[in-house]
Amino acid sequence: MNLDHVARNGLVLLGCGKMGSAMLAGWLAQGLPAASVWVIDPKPSDWLLGSGVHVNADLPAMPGIVLIAVKPQMMGAALPTLAGMGNGETLFVSVAAGTKIAAYEAALGDESHIIRAMPNTPAAVGKGITAIIGNAHATAAEMDLAEALLAAVGQVVRLEDEAQMDAVTGVSGSGPAFVFHLIECLAAAGEAQGLAPDLALQLARATVAGAGALAEQAGETPAQLRVNVTSPNGTTQAGLEVLMDAETGLSPLMKATVAAATNRSRELADG
Repeated sequence: MNLDHVARNGLVLLGCGKMGSAMLAGWLAQGLPAASVWVIDPKPSDWLLGSGVHVNADLPAMPGIVLIAVKPQMMGAALPTLAGMGNGETLFVSVAAGTKIAAYEAALGDESHIIRAMPNTPAAVGKGITAIIGNAHATAAEMDLAEALLAAVGQVVRLEDEAQMDAVTGVSGSGPAFVFHLIECLAAAGEAQGLAPDLALQLARATVAGAGALAEQAGETPAQLRVNVTSPNGTTQAGLEVLMDAETGLSPLMKATVAAATNRSRELADG
């Protein structure tokens, strides 16, 4: 990240909940001077108050970057406080779910530099993935800067069209909850086969976490990794015959799950 650019021009963080705190902690750990950061948050945590950043203080007139991390229901009250910074050189980056670029342009000015981002909750442990898309005024250098800022909490991918954001929400935005439920179900299935609840949960958690790490680090596709662990007529094959059933297995269920989340994202974004 170009810390000199950010430090010289100032960064405003609007909202410092779990996501905002995770990003701020990452930036400070990478050497961003606390004095170059202004945070607006109605209920600042003890950690935030002790971090050295400006908390609920007067904002610079034209900061280099404003990162919007408030909850969607707070957006209506938050945006007017930033209106005076619009249509200038300030870059606005939003990680708030469900608010389209057009809504920011309407509130901040249609010449504002705006990048919309969709992170997910594993960002809290530096394992998130964030999708970004900029408006027509967002420059290549600003896209690079936004990517560097968001890389503090995990991987970053770029979209070709804002319409893809709904599907991103369905896969990676909502996806952690689907995986958490998989852990719940795997643990419950272990209990049903005679394991103690604590042991079943420990096995399920570690199995999902380990498989995810292997899928990310291995050079092989998830399909090949599945084949690698499946012995002919063995235990894994027996389980997969149930899980991979074309009509009742995981694939049609997951397609329906992601479709439901994606469609709901579209409904929310359309108001």
